[in-house]
Amino acid sequence: MVVISARQDRPNLPAQSCPFCPGGLEAPEPYAVRWFANRWPSLPDDRAEVVLYSPDHEATLWSLGVAGAQKVVRLWAERTAVLGARPDVSYVLVFENRGPEIGATITHPHGQIYAFDVVPPVPGTELGSGSCSLCGIDPGLRLVTAIGGWQAWVPDAAAWPFELLLAPTQHVPDLPAVMDGGDPAAMALAQLLVDVLERLDRLFSEPMPYMLWFHQRPTDGGDWPAAHVHAHVAPVFRKPGTMRYVAAGELGSGVYFNPVDPDEAAERLRCAIP
Repeated sequence: MVVISARQDRPNLPAQSCPFCPGGLEAPEPYAVRWFANRWPSLPDDRAEVVLYSPDHEATLWSLGVAGAQKVVRLWAERTAVLGARPDVSYVLVFENRGPEIGATITHPHGQIYAFDVVPPVPGTELGSGSCSLCGIDPGLRLVTAIGGWQAWVPDAAAWPFELLLAPTQHVPDLPAVMDGGDPAAMALAQLLVDVLERLDRLFSEPMPYMLWFHQRPTDGGDWPAAHVHAHVAPVFRKPGTMRYVAAGELGSGVYFNPVDPDEAAERLRCAIP
């Protein structure tokens, strides 16, 4: 656990104009994509960053199209490499909280990056077996879409309605390694993100609030053979306008009760884009 009492003073909403629009507090100059150190960091020593996806206040990650999303992927990879090279950083977590239901206080399209000084428990548990659980996986009927060596599917033990996993079929450890594959590899990830996030918005014909995060190889210099970069997408609407809440019985037990069958979720997502 990390206690950052200074965040108690963080403003809940911008007082006036959007600070992420060009000319705003955090983006004084024109930009295509941009990163900056979080003014209200959850981690000290400039280990918490904000990533702006676009100067367009009304955009979403998927509405940027493949070319726009590819710029975001490239910036994620660059910041992972830079932060991961620091001696005080052992793990880089790229993530997005989308929608006020998730607690996003600014609607401008953006995500964040946390650079941890230790490997956090959740990715640490994923990596703990020492063998890759994603290589050779066959999602079967839970496959939603596959593009250019990447695939997206609903996990069989989904904790969230319409939850998705996105991963390359080949063993690629992290986002910088995706970029090492050249523009086609980055483009494939961008295409997949655009595809599945559009499906989520079309599912109920309204913006889907979601949490998105990438798990990738730790940067502590250790040997992590099980590291296979992948993204988790956790949507929080179980039906139009209706939140899926996680409450005491689930948090207290660690056992989650998903109201949407994973096979049904996959079928509905496959049909979400005509």
